[in-house]
Amino acid sequence: MKALQYRTVGAEPEVVDVPDPEPGPGQLLLKVTAAGVCHSDIAVMSWPAEQLPFPLPLTLGHEGVGTVAALGPGATGFEVGDAVAVYGPWGCGSCHMCAQGKENYCLRAAELGIRPPGLGAPGAIAEYLLVDNPRHLVPLGVLDPVRAAPLTDAGLTPYHAIKISLPKLLPGSTAVVIGTGGLGHVAIQLLRAMTAARVVALDLTEEKLALARAVGAHETVLSGASAAASVRELTNGRGAEVVLDFVGAPPTTTAAGAMAAVEGDVTIVGLGGGTLPVGFGALPYEASVTSPYWGTRAELIEVLDLARAGSVDVHVETYTMDEAPRAYQRLHDGLVNGRAVILPNG
Repeated sequence: MKALQYRTVGAEPEVVDVPDPEPGPGQLLLKVTAAGVCHSDIAVMSWPAEQLPFPLPLTLGHEGVGTVAALGPGATGFEVGDAVAVYGPWGCGSCHMCAQGKENYCLRAAELGIRPPGLGAPGAIAEYLLVDNPRHLVPLGVLDPVRAAPLTDAGLTPYHAIKISLPKLLPGSTAVVIGTGGLGHVAIQLLRAMTAARVVALDLTEEKLALARAVGAHETVLSGASAAASVRELTNGRGAEVVLDFVGAPPTTTAAGAMAAVEGDVTIVGLGGGTLPVGFGALPYEASVTSPYWGTRAELIEVLDLARAGSVDVHVETYTMDEAPRAYQRLHDGLVNGRAVILPNG
């Protein structure tokens, strides 16, 4: 089968032929319908060899949907032909966090060598994908698989981040979304669907901000040195109750701290390497800084339910398998408007 692999440190990903996988005991084989392209992959491909926590080559893709093609011995819960979404942050299933459904925070994943598809295990940008356990699949139902694939991360991650701050997103509050790309433009829709907050979107170009307005942002601000002051002005000096940074680079994390309100939440989601100092006087009084990871399986079910209700829709650009390297290049260059999605089987 064809697969998109990151094969050598520092090299571009390439489409290669690899053996067709076969499901073992308890596993399921998916014929991949669609797989999303994420900035996390670009971050991984920027790491030096000594920082990589898993061996190469690696088949990329941690956002995947498909149809069940085969079940291994003992696998139950699904039938061949079922349309499903893949819950990516696999865990051991039995530790204290997994017992709560929080496999994204599994306490034993590193010890046991459990890694998500596309981030250590073979990923979804391939014609077929092995899934380790039926609990990591969620029925897709009537959802368009092309638009649903990014919801497994670009929808789930902002949904989880927003839920953390729901008590602060009351009428009269302000939520700022920094970075309106794959995750950010979904976060805007989720904020509008789940809260009464005014949504302010920040990005580097008017084209990106146009998408932000199209999906529901009340206000848009060009990122830059004056962005924090602009948000302060929009909030009559109070600042934003919640700031969601989907870039996470040093300039954006600094701006996020500068625009947060007293008792505000700053949530750093992006992998740009930025940090915020925490201590008396470093941030407004009682401001909280958090850096969440992905979300729970139950939350993925909730995100898909929101999509079925028409409350969230992903703006996508589609690519064939052979075009997948170009999709990554466009993402790296900031040219993707929304989310790039690969169609491995056409």
